[in-house]
Amino acid sequence: MSPRELRPPADPRRIEVRLRPLAASDHDAFVAVAGDPLIWAEHPEADRATPEKVKGYFADALASGGGRVVTNTDGEVIGSSRFEEAHEDGNSILVDHTFLARPYWGSEDYTEVKGLLFDHAFTAYETVQLRIGVDNARTRAAVEELLGAVHVDTVPTPLGDHAVYEPSRTAWAERAAAP
Repeated sequence: MSPRELRPPADPRRIEVRLRPLAASDHDAFVAVAGDPLIWAEHPEADRATPEKVKGYFADALASGGGRVVTNTDGEVIGSSRFEEAHEDGNSILVDHTFLARPYWGSEDYTEVKGLLFDHAFTAYETVQLRIGVDNARTRAAVEELLGAVHVDTVPTPLGDHAVYEPSRTAWAERAAAP
C-alpha cells in the first residue's frame, strides 16, 4: 500500500485533533505555522522557518502524496506530518516531518497525532519508523516518554545523523491495551 492510499479512519475516541491529506489550499495556513523559528530550533535544518524553505517544505510534502495536515476541532491547521514511501520489504513505513504549532506543545495533542498516524499505518504495516535528528532532544524525549518508542539505531542522512525508532504493531497494541 502506498502513502497515497493511506487514509486515516474516523475515530470518535480522538476528538482534539484531526488528520487529513494535505491539499494545495492548505498552503497559507501551513506556511504560517511552519514559519515559527522555535519549531525548528533543535531540528538539523534549524533555518527551516525561512520563507523559501517553508515553501519548499510545503511543496515537497504536497508532492509526496503522503503529506497530512493536523487540524484542531475548529478545522484550523496546527501542524503537519508525512507518510513516506514504504520500506522495500513492504513491512515498514517511515512517518516523518511531524510538527505542531507551539500552543499545542506539552499537550496530549502530540500523542494524539502520533496515535492517529500509528493506528492507521499499522493497518497495513508491521513497523513504523521514525527518524529524529540526534540533537533534537525535545522530540526524542517526546517519542520516548509519550509513545514508549525505543532508540534502535542511528543513521546518516543528508541533514546529519538521525536516531531511528521503530515501534511495532504488537508493541503499539500492547501499549494501547495497558491500563
